[in-house]
Amino acid sequence: MTMSLETKLVVSSIALLAVVSAVIATATTLFLQDFLTDRLDVQVYSAAHRSTRTAGPSNQPPSAGEVSFLLTPGQAMETFGARVRQGVIRRAAVLTDPGSVQDVPAPPAVAAVTGEPMTVNLGPLGDYRMVGAPTRDGDTLVVGLPLTGMRTTLTRLIVVEAAVTLAGVALMAIACTLLVRRAVRPLGRLAATAARVSELPLATGDAVRLARVPDVDTDPRTEVGQVGGAFNRMLGHVETAFAVRHESETRLRQFIADASHELRTPLASIVGYAQLTGRSGEPHGPQTAHALGRIRSEAGRMTTLVEDLLLLARLDAGRPLDRLELDLSPLVVNAISDAYAAAPGHRWLVSLPDQPALVVGDADRLHQVVTNLLANARTHTPPGTTVTTTVLLAPGQVSVRVADNGPGIPPDVLPHVFGRFARGDGSRSRLAGGSGLGLAIVSAVAAAHDGRVEVTSEPGNTVFTLHLPALPAL
Repeated sequence: MTMSLETKLVVSSIALLAVVSAVIATATTLFLQDFLTDRLDVQVYSAAHRSTRTAGPSNQPPSAGEVSFLLTPGQAMETFGARVRQGVIRRAAVLTDPGSVQDVPAPPAVAAVTGEPMTVNLGPLGDYRMVGAPTRDGDTLVVGLPLTGMRTTLTRLIVVEAAVTLAGVALMAIACTLLVRRAVRPLGRLAATAARVSELPLATGDAVRLARVPDVDTDPRTEVGQVGGAFNRMLGHVETAFAVRHESETRLRQFIADASHELRTPLASIVGYAQLTGRSGEPHGPQTAHALGRIRSEAGRMTTLVEDLLLLARLDAGRPLDRLELDLSPLVVNAISDAYAAAPGHRWLVSLPDQPALVVGDADRLHQVVTNLLANARTHTPPGTTVTTTVLLAPGQVSVRVADNGPGIPPDVLPHVFGRFARGDGSRSRLAGGSGLGLAIVSAVAAAHDGRVEVTSEPGNTVFTLHLPALPAL
């Protein structure tokens, strides 16, 4: 599971505190246990020493006298005592009240108690810490004190430690959350600035004013401030680069527009003189006639290129187009008629909706878009190819789809088909030349109408789809 930096810091701090608290609590409990055990052993030794000084004769029959050492002054309540002779427990009892003892069953482990303290379980009485002390007559007096008090103390300590640890962890969680949230807040503002920059239309190449990290988050004395300052400097460099590129593109577009405009007059003169020469009635040789035909053809081709460049320059400059209500269906039919006249060897199909395909736009420019799409299919597919044009209606949208069953567009060319001077070779055969601006004009005119154009291609199925906003219903 992916966690945010804030969560990771809080969880890490809490986990570290919990581990440290657990280690301290465990060490404290073990130390206290050893301390209480040693102190209990000292008390057991003292009780055994008192017992050996007052023990009665061991050759008496079993009677109260065999554990009379329990009645020695100074013995604590619940003190256990037993007399062992030759490995046999003669009698075992517990001091219940001052001057009163109560016999209890003793397990065989009591007979094995020596001079070293050991823990023995007495069943219902619980665990006892016991030590054995020999008497002058050869018996062994086993004396023990209960571990109940020590274990009660340890249990209380553990409960207190657990409560303190939980309270500390809870307070640590609250404090860490507040402190970490405050510490990472500048990172949030830095991320917000980056998000605002990422939402800007940087791909258009226009000069834009990029957002900046607030000055409060650019303090060089802090790590976050250093990042914020470096981010602002980077944004400044990016903004400068965009401004320089925009200025360069503006100059280039202006040059193209001026050059295209200036070329129209000499091109018109060339075409006019070529036509005048052809109509002069003077006899021309075959080579001269061919040359005049090539002059007229290439001048016409260059005129088309200049007009395309001039149109793109105007669209780049954001010059408004005509905005009139029009039906795309007749426009598509006229474009297909022109395409059939230009390439009767292709099979041209059309599918129109029953209702008018109404949009608001420039009829000449939209006619040029459809013409360019059909020309693209015509020039890059062999004769006999079927080209199907379909007008589609959808809520708020009108689409024109041009599909052909030609060889398709190479995958490495497909991402760039709408670029200027893009040319597709390979499987889409070049039967006729082109300026490389046809699809660029399609994309630019579509964008000027708040629309878009898409393409998908594979061998046997290439589809260009123009999407335009439909005329709003009254």
